[in-house]
Amino acid sequence: MKVDRPAPQTVAYFSMEVALESPLPTYSGGLGVLAGDMLRSAADLGLSMVGVTLLHRKGYFSQRLDDDGRQYEEPATWSIEQYLHLTESTCQVEVEGRPVTVRAWQYLITGASGTVVPVLLLDTDLPCNDPYDRTLTDNLYGGDQRYRLCQEVILGVGGVRMLRAMGYTRIVRFHMNEGHAALLALELFAEQFKQMLQRREDAINLVKHLCVFTTHTPLPAGHDQFPLDLAQRVLSADQWEALHALSCCNGSLNMTHVGLHLSDYVNGVTKRHREVSRTMFPDHAIGSITNGVHSPTWTAAPFRALYDRYTPAWREDNFLLRYALGIPLDAIQQAHDEAKRSLITEVNRTANAVFDLHTFTIGFARRATAYKRPDLLFYNLERLRQISARRGPLQVIFSGKAHPRDEEGKALIQKIFRWAKELAPEVKVAYLPNYNMDLGLLLTSGADLWLNTPQPPYEASGTSGMKAAHNGVPSLSVLDGWWLEVPLQGVTGWAIGSRDNGTSFERRDDKDAEELYSTLEETILPLYYGDPVHWTELMRFTIALNASFFNTHRMLQEYVTHAYRDR
Repeated sequence: MKVDRPAPQTVAYFSMEVALESPLPTYSGGLGVLAGDMLRSAADLGLSMVGVTLLHRKGYFSQRLDDDGRQYEEPATWSIEQYLHLTESTCQVEVEGRPVTVRAWQYLITGASGTVVPVLLLDTDLPCNDPYDRTLTDNLYGGDQRYRLCQEVILGVGGVRMLRAMGYTRIVRFHMNEGHAALLALELFAEQFKQMLQRREDAINLVKHLCVFTTHTPLPAGHDQFPLDLAQRVLSADQWEALHALSCCNGSLNMTHVGLHLSDYVNGVTKRHREVSRTMFPDHAIGSITNGVHSPTWTAAPFRALYDRYTPAWREDNFLLRYALGIPLDAIQQAHDEAKRSLITEVNRTANAVFDLHTFTIGFARRATAYKRPDLLFYNLERLRQISARRGPLQVIFSGKAHPRDEEGKALIQKIFRWAKELAPEVKVAYLPNYNMDLGLLLTSGADLWLNTPQPPYEASGTSGMKAAHNGVPSLSVLDGWWLEVPLQGVTGWAIGSRDNGTSFERRDDKDAEELYSTLEETILPLYYGDPVHWTELMRFTIALNASFFNTHRMLQEYVTHAYRDR
């Protein structure tokens, strides 16, 4: 099946990575999963939308871990033709003065409404292109600055031109999911400014009316910046002229500044992230739309069957999950046992472990990097042993890739392997390689508790805990990102830190570790082992209160209201 006739009015959603299916290595983590969930919800809700990304022939990377936790990166191989349809459309862009031909592969998402949302994956591996240019759609987040900027030309400029070549004549909004796609706005501005001979202010206003920009990171290093001499070499003369006309670059090409300058609606991804972004970019109006997850994708099979039985139509209207309060407790416990059994089976198979179904299991899975603090749980190994001995056995499952150039992140994985050996057999610890969508679902549905320990205020949103909530798994989390919007302490999970002691500054590891240990020892483990009925009630509240709100159906409806409608 393919989409031959685009809808007359469409939202074009641009993202450097999009998680379509677990076997397709077109994503690296949360940004790509969010993009995929957004497009899946558009299909469910009947919104006319088209996704634009790059093909990533060699993906992000396949992670191999040796017995000491050393990470080895290998190319991710996949059968493109098995999953994608090659369209007949091509377009051309200019990179470093060379013409580059771009073609598009298509992936179709069919939603619960029957609406089909196409995703275009741009590809430059054609014989007519320069050998270097043929590699530009190979690696996700690979290469040097030159490679990355060339990629962003393909995504932003090539994406706009490809949509036109395919007949998308009435795009009502161009949505940039992070700064990687900001050159689409520059392309639109160059058109208006050059071809239509518009005054600069008029051209800016015309482009701003079309553009929406979502920023996802409170870390300055997370915003793409390129030296101006590199930008001048890579961009076309028209784009370089347009960039100068905008007067938004101060010593470098900052993609976030371009997106901010040429968008009428800009948002952070939680209320807290909005405030952080406003301090980073005080000259711009920044709103907030809190992230969510696609409910059917991130609900394990036993819970999907449960919701189908007790809350029919929840797939179309995720807010119906609030009626999970009427699901019998024994049915929730049975569904969780099934999900947990699947996880334990996979852990024992993959890690050659001896985990068991009846031991309290903590899950922690996300990109392995320092600010996520995966080592916080191991701050005091002896204390962890004592908690397990006094309150009940513990087992912990980790997963996550470190970026190939993040040596500190790689070292953290090795430390976890070392600590796992030191803690055995009193506390069981396993680290699963190649974190992907399938493994993410197993972990977030099969754990008993989801642990989240980033260093505030660097967690823009965080969505893994939202996935856990869809399976009744409560969280123990630092107060940052989305967890600041969960008001009920002890009802759907627990907080590390207090709302009263401020979250605008970095927290000390020793203080947070002590609160983590105290909550485990004094509250969580006694409840899990001592009052299983109360624990299952907490799971039910987690579904009804958190999953019913923190989903992409609600999120997309907010985008329609605040960003996509005529302003």
